[in-house]
Amino acid sequence: MVNITLTKTEYQQLTRQAEAYRKFTSVLFQSLIQDPVLGVVKSFCETNLYTKSFLKDLESGLRKSSYAKKYASKNSAYRS
Repeated sequence: MVNITLTKTEYQQLTRQAEAYRKFTSVLFQSLIQDPVLGVVKSFCETNLYTKSFLKDLESGLRKSSYAKKYASKNSAYRS
């Protein structure tokens, strides 16, 4: 482990910056829109860039993801 010496002013500035970053990220992540799994898969499908096999795997993975488990009951109708 390496020790670093900071002045009190530098330490206070870094502390303020860290707090501002925490506040910013908490607001940012709270404001993200949680799309339902079928909506996400539909968006991918509409691009006509992906195979049916990929889309099936995508849907399966999304359904198993911690994101889907956390937000599944909070999802509203798909946004277009």
